[in-house]
Amino acid sequence: MKNQTQQKPLIENIHYYWENGLMVFTEHYHRERGYCCKSGCRHCPYGFKKG
Repeated sequence: MKNQTQQKPLIENIHYYWENGLMVFTEHYHRERGYCCKSGCRHCPYGFKKG
């Protein structure tokens, strides 16, 4: 993972939303973060599919 020295605050419905009590990150969040964590995220813009 990248070392981030400064993080911007997350904004609900832009960076994430809630579904059944779980936080789901949006494609916007992932693109802004700038890399794939390879966790199989639902809105991964990098094409990673957990197999």
